Amino acid sequence: MKIDAHQHFWIYDKEQYAWMDGDQMSPLRANKLPADLTAEQMKVGFDGSIVVQARQTLEESRWLLKLAETDDRIKGVVGWVDLRSENVADELAEFADHPKFVGVRHVVQDEPDDRFIVGEAFMRGVSLLKDLNLTYDILIFPKQLPASIEFASAFPGQPFVLDHIAKPFIKDGVISPWDEQIRELAQLPNVMCKVSGMVTEADWDNWKPEDFTPYLDVVTEAFGEDRLMVGTDWPVCILAGDYETVMNLETGYFSDFSDEAKAKIFGGNCLKFYGVE
Repeated sequence: MKIDAHQHFWIYDKEQYAWMDGDQMSPLRANKLPADLTAEQMKVGFDGSIVVQARQTLEESRWLLKLAETDDRIKGVVGWVDLRSENVADELAEFADHPKFVGVRHVVQDEPDDRFIVGEAFMRGVSLLKDLNLTYDILIFPKQLPASIEFASAFPGQPFVLDHIAKPFIKDGVISPWDEQIRELAQLPNVMCKVSGMVTEADWDNWKPEDFTPYLDVVTEAFGEDRLMVGTDWPVCILAGDYETVMNLETGYFSDFSDEAKAKIFGGNCLKFYGVE
């Protein structure tokens, strides 16, 4: 089974998706729903996906679960709860027993404090996830990697996955200190990595597959075939390439890997990490 480990849905609303403002973002300002994704996945032979929150509201988590209940191709939902809230236990309790609620994410990359992720209240909320069999997606920029290493180290039994290889500066060809910090993060056995979200960190109009090779080499060496999972970040990826183009970039890089390794990277690791049957 081939699984896209990272994608989103939304019903476009200017107020709720203010980050889509500007001419460059215009391709995103439309409804993006399961039927649209299915049409794209059929072109490349993918069987389903993990849908990840795009809004930081409880209603987002509820809405994504409703979509998942009516679409078998949605294998799991990574939702949002306010991990800093005094009521976080109650918020988690609302979702944790749902068979398709597999994890939580916070948009840490947008937090002005580079050490937000190691804040006392946030870590208190994350500490509740393991007993509920929930994962956590780490969404950060490279500048937040040092704090994220500290964060993941504090919860050795908690399953984490790094989104979008931490969004390195691919457009500018900058690899250090991102590469050293990725290797340090990968030393933690409870952390996996999503090979996703790369094209939007490159030159949207002029990227070439070889632009990504140095970065893919780092995460592949650091995490290995047992801790990588591919994702498209659709529909955000369409800013720099359609679904088929983005997935072909990833299949091209891993084309010389063994069939066993590709089975893990293109679905098996994702299903195992998120606890999907």
